[in-house]
Amino acid sequence: MTQTVDMFEMWKNYFNQSSTLIDEKMKEQFSSQVIGQLLDMYLLYQKMLNETTERYLEQMNVPTRTDITKISSLIVNVDTKVDDLEELLEEARSKQLNQAELQSEIKDFGKELKSIDTKLNQILIQVNSLIELNNKKAVDNKEAAKITTDANNKEVTKITAAAKNRRTAKNKVSANKKRAASDKDD
Repeated sequence: MTQTVDMFEMWKNYFNQSSTLIDEKMKEQFSSQVIGQLLDMYLLYQKMLNETTERYLEQMNVPTRTDITKISSLIVNVDTKVDDLEELLEEARSKQLNQAELQSEIKDFGKELKSIDTKLNQILIQVNSLIELNNKKAVDNKEAAKITTDANNKEVTKITAAAKNRRTAKNKVSANKKRAASDKDD
């Protein structure tokens, strides 16, 4: 015959015995050594109770608290890994969409670049024609300035000659006046 172990009855007996022992010892003045022994006895009983419960649950094929905590931690780890994989898939999908958008933007950019290139060519042609026109005007202006300078030089020469003639005439007049004055004095 199998004898069944009643855990509740065991615990009840232990509790009653330990509480009476503690009550008796509390009436007496006992040292910390006795308290240490009581704690050791309680820990030993707790260990025995845990081991007995684990063995019983193993025989009954029921998971223990440690089994359940291990499984829950594994479930949490799997859940985080699934979340990470979902994020990676979403990023990959968004990158694929972005690549298609990027390719269309590159094509648009190429078209815009070609139109800008043609506009720049037109601007360069106009700038070159303006430069040539300005160069021709500069040559014409140089020739006109040379002609004007030559004419001015001739005028200056005439004016200078006329000024010399006037000075010479003044000098002659003043020399004549001096002679006339010196002739009067004589």
